[in-house]
Amino acid sequence: MSHKDSNIVYSTDPNFKPEDKDEKVIHEKSHILRMSLDRKQRAGKSVTLIEGFKESIEDIEDLAKQLKTKCATGGTVKDRKIEIQGDHRAKIELVLGQLGYKIKRAGG
Repeated sequence: MSHKDSNIVYSTDPNFKPEDKDEKVIHEKSHILRMSLDRKQRAGKSVTLIEGFKESIEDIEDLAKQLKTKCATGGTVKDRKIEIQGDHRAKIELVLGQLGYKIKRAGG
């Protein structure tokens, strides 16, 4: 049982089948994230808020780091919500959509 692109050398499992590269599946997130723009109690500065995560706090922090890098700005994670400095809703929606998240815009 050999497969050209497989990293598996030998398997004792008689039902083992190596994965084909054509069968990669993006795992869809079953919940919907809410994204909004917030200016309250921020001295007039805009912050893009993303909330509704059910992942672990470590996964949320990793995602926040990715978003901050893509938007070239600062941000933080507070109370399982990601706050990104500035109005980056379009860019964040694109990135999260590529990662398999479903996004709903909230607010104005």
